[in-house]
Amino acid sequence: MEERVYIFDTTLRDGEQSPGISLNSREKLEIAEQLKRLGVDVIEAGFPITSPGDFEAVKLIAERVRGPVITALARAVDEDIDRAWESIKEAENPRIHTFIATSDIHIERKLKKTKDEVLKMAERAVKHAKKYTPDVEFSPEDATRSDFDYLCKTIEVALEAGASVINIPDTVGYALPAEFGQLIARLRKSVNGLDEVVLSVHCHNDLGLAVANSLEAVKNGANQVECTVNGLGERAGNAALEEIVMIMDTRYRFLNKRTNIKTEEITRTSRLVSSLTGYQIQFNKAIVGSNAFAHSSGIHTDGMLKDRVTYEIISPQKIGLTASKLILGKTSGRHAFKGRLGELGYKLSEEEFGRAFQRFKDLADKKAQITDEDVEAIIAEEVRTVSEVYSLEHLKTSSGTEEVPTATVILRKNDQQIEKTATGDGQVDAVCKAITLASGVETKLLSYNVSAITGGLDAQGDVTIQLEIEGKKVFGRGVSTDIIEASAKAYLNAVNKSLA
Repeated sequence: MEERVYIFDTTLRDGEQSPGISLNSREKLEIAEQLKRLGVDVIEAGFPITSPGDFEAVKLIAERVRGPVITALARAVDEDIDRAWESIKEAENPRIHTFIATSDIHIERKLKKTKDEVLKMAERAVKHAKKYTPDVEFSPEDATRSDFDYLCKTIEVALEAGASVINIPDTVGYALPAEFGQLIARLRKSVNGLDEVVLSVHCHNDLGLAVANSLEAVKNGANQVECTVNGLGERAGNAALEEIVMIMDTRYRFLNKRTNIKTEEITRTSRLVSSLTGYQIQFNKAIVGSNAFAHSSGIHTDGMLKDRVTYEIISPQKIGLTASKLILGKTSGRHAFKGRLGELGYKLSEEEFGRAFQRFKDLADKKAQITDEDVEAIIAEEVRTVSEVYSLEHLKTSSGTEEVPTATVILRKNDQQIEKTATGDGQVDAVCKAITLASGVETKLLSYNVSAITGGLDAQGDVTIQLEIEGKKVFGRGVSTDIIEASAKAYLNAVNKSLA
């Protein structure tokens, strides 16, 4: 018999815990709205107790996004649960997700509690959450390293207290697929009432097994999978939503499981999350990587030319990779550009559209044809940028084989112009040093990456940069046909994020 699997997306909570990611409320709302279009069942919007900004973002999503369940995370303490409810109470379908660790390692070394104390905290947390909403999810953190009998007891306490969802996390990505599947099967057999609620799993990818473990759990009775777009998350990340969904879709006859995901929205969702988080997608990433549907081997290309199914098990159109119906260029007007934005799913205000259109016309003077990827880069740069404390007014660089690389920048802060010149080990280094002098923000470079948005010598360069500023990791992104300018924009974007 076919079984439904619910997709619980935690990109906005666990995914945002990836080092350097810091989304503002507007960016989180944009992702949440796209997750709704994608068809996810549950959106974990955040961890409201952690900061006023996270609280406001969760609250905004709960008020604006209708359809999916909107859940907020809370530790097993009253203050967290109260704050979580305050943030999601306006949601059409609210859920409180509370958790407490159950492994000996966590209980003794992190919580410094006894097992009896943890049981009482779990019971109290679920009962307290039930006062606000009938939909309460409970997670025994580090379940895969917990004593099995104690894990069963904790779950039983949570069920008796009224939990409607039980989530089994492989918090540190320790389990092997057969082992994790067996754990789910044993729990279903040993815990009374577990078959009467939603049984969820949340797997981390420390050993590269998050997707495999999640699927093994589904085969053994789990009916909700917690995952993130592009596999974002703590350390090595979480189970990748796009992989989970497309495995179930492609191997439906074997698994006999289905989701409500609109697979044609996968590519757009992936690109949106990548754009807003600054985490670029590796070329060979399954499903959404740029090489996922590329073929270079002579044997492969020969087979593809004869019949695509020889080497493609997924149709590109299935995940939303469709050819552009409209070629944009320097002669394209406002109507054509607005029409393409609509086809790509973007809805902009008149002010936002005006800025995006001007950026499009500037780019069209430098590139013969504008691709969908170019358009998405324009939206990322011109519409989704953080409130700028500093803007780049002017940039000039000079360099040569026997010349010290030099850069001059002019930044604007309100009505003030600040001009600084610096030298460096290359033009990019000189530009970044000049921006540091002009802004007064000291940074430490952690990573720098350049990629081409499209092919060709006129392609836009996409620069992502990670800085450490006052002990915090911050990502910046800049796009331009000039790599030096893109680098300056990325560096300044990170500086502005830290100041914002």
